[in-house]
Parts: sequence; structure tokens; C-alpha cells
Amino acid sequence: MASSSAGSRRASQPRFIQHKKEALWFYRLISIAYDQILNPPHWNEDMRDDALEPADLHHPELKVVDVGGGTGFATLGIVKHVHPENVTILDQSPEQLAKARQKEALKDCTIIEGDAEDLPFPTDSVDRYVSAGSIEYWPDPQRGIMEAYRVLKAGGIACIIGPVYPTFWLSRFFANAWMLFPKEEEYVEWFEKAGFKDVKLKRIGPKWYRGVRRFGLIIGCSVTGVKTESGESPLQLGPKAEDVNRAVNPFVVLVRFVLGTTAAAYYVLVPVYMWIKDKIVPRGQPL
Repeated sequence: MASSSAGSRRASQPRFIQHKKEALWFYRLISIAYDQILNPPHWNEDMRDDALEPADLHHPELKVVDVGGGTGFATLGIVKHVHPENVTILDQSPEQLAKARQKEALKDCTIIEGDAEDLPFPTDSVDRYVSAGSIEYWPDPQRGIMEAYRVLKAGGIACIIGPVYPTFWLSRFFANAWMLFPKEEEYVEWFEKAGFKDVKLKRIGPKWYRGVRRFGLIIGCSVTGVKTESGESPLQLGPKAEDVNRAVNPFVVLVRFVLGTTAAAYYVLVPVYMWIKDKIVPRGQPL
């Protein structure tokens, strides 16, 4: 059985929302204000278009899946270039998908519930795989990226957009308590182990961060890779890390959910702090 070099780091941290059940309840709570309040400071339209650019979506007939598509924010960037009827949005949260169904631009997309680590699509069936703001909730990121490889046709491109790990000690503490913040080299390694070629990482972030990475970013990079051969990934893994149908102790889920959500509150305050610094600190001086 293969494993990622990130395995020991993942196992040594609590990451209270890096499990599907906690993530499901987390999004039931935040879906109410996700698009209007919580998302914009971390993931705006300019960032979205910048992050999607390496996916080469400029072909209307492409068949695209948006995995972990949630409310359809990233999908709105996809359908600027691809016919909506060729786009499928998949997410495990019915509350988030309900928001996507309300968007007029997405009314012709196929919208389904599903698991990023066990995709309900045939092997070699899509031209582009996009996943934005989802990998942080995957118990086994390597498996999710292996699934991306499987469903793509030869010549297809996977594009995963997600967080980056902070270097500042306090931010690391809260990041590790909340969810998975991968290091940039971990993204690249996961892609390469899955079988992708020409793997590239593009840094993104709000303009008022001025390139600062020390606090980490909820959306901080766009990673792409090309599938060059048909078939499944050459990587072989054992059973999934989490069985969402297995019974769990509801008290444990509640405690993990509360602790994880509390840690997430830190990242509500970070963009406020950075926005204030951007207004106060003169251009050209480090933040």
C-alpha cells in the first residue's frame, strides 16, 4: 500500500473538521451566509478566474466535473467558458447544493450528491476535473487525487484549488485544529504519485495580502496536472480512511465539530487583520 509523505503530519494533528461527517454539519451551519459573508474575504471572483486559468477551460464542448462544488461559486467561473449542460457539480452537502440550484447560470448543470474519494463517474469519462475549496475536508487527499486521475480522459487536466500551510506559529496551531492546510510540495507529490505529468502550482490570494503566506490561506494555490494515458491511476491504495455510513458516537462528532468551528473563527479574523494592515502599511513595505 502506498502512502503520502504527508501521512505522519496528518495523523499527528487533530484537524477536527477534516472528516466528512464534521464537514457535513459545518456546511449545514455556514451555508446560510457562505456566499455573502464567509466566502468573499478568502475567495473572490478575480481569484477564481486566476485560479481556473491553468485548467484551460476555453473550449465550450469540454465535459467538466466540479468536485466539492458546493454553492457553485467555482462553477460560475467554469460556465463562462463551457456549456453548462456539459458541467456536473458534485458535493456531499445538500444545503450547499441547494444554493447552487438557485443560481440561474447553473440551471442547466447536472447537480448531484457524492463523495470526492469515490466518484460516481466512469473511468476516462471527462475532459476537465476541477475542485476548489474541497481538499481540506478529504480524510485522504491522495485518494481524492487518484480518483481525479481515474475519471479524466487521456489528455485531460485536473485542477485542484485549496489552502496553503502557514508558517506563523499561531496560525499553524489554528490551521492544524481546523482542517487540512497542505504544504505546496505535498500537492505536487500527491499529483505525481497519482500519475499526473506536467504538474504545476500557481500561487493565488486576495490582493490585500500582498503575497504574504505566513498566516496560510484558505484558498492559496491552484495545482494542475495532465493525464497522459488512459485507465486508472498506477497508484494502489487500501480501504478508505473514513466510511461515512459507519455509525459514530454523536457526542464525539459534536465535540469535534465545536472545537473545529472554534478554530475556524481565527480565519474569519485573519483577513480583517490583513485588510487593516494593507490600509496602514505603505506600499513597498513588508506586511
